[in-house]
Amino acid sequence: MSVEPDILKATYLPGDVTEDKAAAYFYGRLFAAEPRLRALFPPAMDVSRDRLFRTLTVVVFRSDEPAELAGLLEPLGRAHRKYGVLPEHYPVFGDALVATLRRFAGAAWSARAEAAWTAAYDRAAALMIAAAEDDAAARPPWWVAEVAEHDRRRADLAVLTLVPDRPYPFEAGQHATVQTSRWPRVWRPYSLAGAPRPDGTLRLHVRSVPGGWVSGALVRETRPGDTLLLGPPAGGLTLDPGSGRDLLLIGGGTGLAPLKALAERAAAREPGRAVRLFAGARSADDLYDLPDLRRLESARPAVRVTAVPQDEFGPLPDALPDLLDAVPDPAGHDVYVAGPPAMVRAALGALDRCGVPADRVRHELAATGETLLPGAAGRPVVHA
Repeated sequence: MSVEPDILKATYLPGDVTEDKAAAYFYGRLFAAEPRLRALFPPAMDVSRDRLFRTLTVVVFRSDEPAELAGLLEPLGRAHRKYGVLPEHYPVFGDALVATLRRFAGAAWSARAEAAWTAAYDRAAALMIAAAEDDAAARPPWWVAEVAEHDRRRADLAVLTLVPDRPYPFEAGQHATVQTSRWPRVWRPYSLAGAPRPDGTLRLHVRSVPGGWVSGALVRETRPGDTLLLGPPAGGLTLDPGSGRDLLLIGGGTGLAPLKALAERAAAREPGRAVRLFAGARSADDLYDLPDLRRLESARPAVRVTAVPQDEFGPLPDALPDLLDAVPDPAGHDVYVAGPPAMVRAALGALDRCGVPADRVRHELAATGETLLPGAAGRPVVHA
């Protein structure tokens, strides 16, 4: 039976059912049917719960858009490999999902609804399984990386230099999900702070956040010689090599990491492409990577870095109109924005008011990394 979007929407979870109640029922059914699946999930289930319902929303509201649905689900299938998810796990998950929907849909549930949900889930699972199988032929599910350097630049921030056990192919602007041995099965995404290097080393900028299991371990407890696991590179904050347009990079906090990678890549591969980087911070002390950015600026004449500490200029988004006055034709640039979500949203609004077309702007917000199964390309990359 074909997928029927109207039935899916009508029998999704009613408004009086909280995600907590539905998730508790779902995971109870799942682990009762196959207790061994619990080992694939992290100790705390809140993240998995949130991802479950975000992904279900994708399936429901994109079920009549096959190309877009595939574009959202195939990366998840590839990302599931690092959790040990196998094709035989998907039917067990599907059975628990349909049982949960049946339990909470009430009078709206019918044989037709069950058939529609089964068809929708089977199609989603087939997309993810096929993507995982194709990915397995090309690369491993994870890389082992040794920490070569751990540079504690602030009490809450560290720059880690990693040596992966095999080549780690990524593009400037992408991120990697990271697992530390202190928190098995808990993966968190961090932008790769630099373009690919001839020696194969990688750099991460990590700021510990309150309650951050992985970020706290990476900043405070990790030492040279420790090993980490890296998931496959992901993310679309990458250069458009065919555009030829100059670059305008706007970042704050550890959002400078992917922007630094883009600046390095453009300067090395397209030296005629001008790069203007606005580096915002809560204070001058927060510009932890400014010396490296200044060295890049000195070595590459096409790169220009403007530091924008908040205590001097106000928040970076507020300062953007004045900053853009010094940029010839900002609307003719390719624009990249990275940083804390509130900063990114404010910067996007400022760019819009300054006449920069939305299709010229790329950014990372909290719309990445939802998943049907325990993991994913990770949670949104958080640049505090």
